[in-house]
Amino acid sequence: MSAPNKSYDPVEVEALKPEEIERMRDEALAAFAAADSLEALAHAKSAHTSGTSPLSLANREIGALPPQAKAEAGKRVGQARAAVGRALATRQTELEAERDARVLVEEAVDVTLPHDRVPAGARHPLTTLSERIEDVFVAMGYEVAEGPQAEAEWFNFDALNIGPDHPARGEHDTFFVQDADGGADSGVVLRTHTSPVQIRSLIDREPPVYVICPGRVYRTDELDATHTPVFHQVELLAVDEGLTMADLKGTLDHMVQALFGEGMKTRLRPNFFPFTEPSAEMDMVCYVCRGESVGNPDRPCRTCSSEGWIELGGCGMVNPKVLTACGVDPSRYSGFAFGFGIERMLMFRHNVEDMRDMVEGDVRFTRPFGMEI
Repeated sequence: MSAPNKSYDPVEVEALKPEEIERMRDEALAAFAAADSLEALAHAKSAHTSGTSPLSLANREIGALPPQAKAEAGKRVGQARAAVGRALATRQTELEAERDARVLVEEAVDVTLPHDRVPAGARHPLTTLSERIEDVFVAMGYEVAEGPQAEAEWFNFDALNIGPDHPARGEHDTFFVQDADGGADSGVVLRTHTSPVQIRSLIDREPPVYVICPGRVYRTDELDATHTPVFHQVELLAVDEGLTMADLKGTLDHMVQALFGEGMKTRLRPNFFPFTEPSAEMDMVCYVCRGESVGNPDRPCRTCSSEGWIELGGCGMVNPKVLTACGVDPSRYSGFAFGFGIERMLMFRHNVEDMRDMVEGDVRFTRPFGMEI
């Protein structure tokens, strides 16, 4: 049996030659130094430190060496791999520092800039005012009722005691919806007031009925400073036993005080509406001069033209014919109703001079009203 080959020189293994180990090490160091991003460094790391990298394959060759040669070869390969590991860690730290510095610059927030560069949003004042009016009456026990905007003529006219020859039923005042054949006798109109919601409420509910009916209505008006073909109304209906004009007057006074402040009051002037009897126009005391401009030339008031009162809307006791049409016994029940335009109320409350500002969508109009809820 022959003795071990103690003179075996490991440099005879190509992968373990000193110059080959140095070449593998230098290639790894150069690859790490050339990596300009963490992603590129990850690819270089895989190529020069993984199990299939040149230095890893050379390390495997050590196992085939005789014992006396393994130490020197292992030292040579270990030193090369350690140098590669240190270079990788150093470059990793450098690239991470560069990334963090870049993020601080690219994603920096200048806290010295004005905080309100993006203006706050604003709800439309018509929506805000409509909800405030609803809140006033909901607090009194009323219910908010809604109905369709495309309404049958019976609900919009007939049930409200508006006869077939009434001027309001003409095309100069009302939008009629065409039928499937293109004719205008479909029996459907775009509601001209929210009174049809009152009719539906009386039909759907058993008295007592206390409802407030806000919503969009349509008239064939030209758009100008004081008119618009699409506007908003709010109407109120109360039907119960024993209601009188005194209840109507008290409700009106409470409403104007809730919306315009303490000390406001209303007055009623005789008028005629087909759906109320007796009927009245309701005025409220001028919210600017509180009536002090009347007969006082030293203190004129542009808002009320020094008359002391501002017309608000129509009101009255519900016509017994309307109660009968809805199946309510007028000998047992009575009721009152009133209605007014929300746009007109907004003009009063905030001194809006042109109704077109409310519908043109200019944020400069809505923004001053803010996000009041």
